[in-house]
Amino acid sequence: MNKKPKIKLKLSTTDKMLELISWVLLFGLWVLALTQYSELPETIVTHYNLKGEADAYGNKKTLFFLPVLATLIGVGLTLLTKHPHAYNNYPVDITPSNAEFQYKNANRMLRYLKLAVLLIFGALTYQTLKNDPIDDLGLWFIPLTLILIFIPIINFNVKAKKP
Repeated sequence: MNKKPKIKLKLSTTDKMLELISWVLLFGLWVLALTQYSELPETIVTHYNLKGEADAYGNKKTLFFLPVLATLIGVGLTLLTKHPHAYNNYPVDITPSNAEFQYKNANRMLRYLKLAVLLIFGALTYQTLKNDPIDDLGLWFIPLTLILIFIPIINFNVKAKKP
């Protein structure tokens, strides 16, 4: 088994901005949920089908599932960026000569994914707070979600394999 080198990485300006935007989005998600909660009826939309239509309803307390899950994912991905040597799915072997590039590339991917997840959860929270089953998410939501998630992954893999 190839032991990957441990390197302390410095954040670039782009990485700092991605982190800042992500944490501002997460904070905004919580502010939105907490400030609008009392205005909600007791029953709200809790699920949307693949067409973006509301298809399940539940207690308004379930609204907090989205910010809690977003927080867990955000914190988890942030902690993961502290240990890029622990990642197992690099598309190339990690060596002392390529470790810094590969680690920075992988961390950038995780930051973009964190931002994408927070945007998706923000949109879901906003739609849930509107609480209008007639005004659904729309057919655009699932393709956009897939694009937001897979573009960073594809980009990471293409960059990682470049010599």
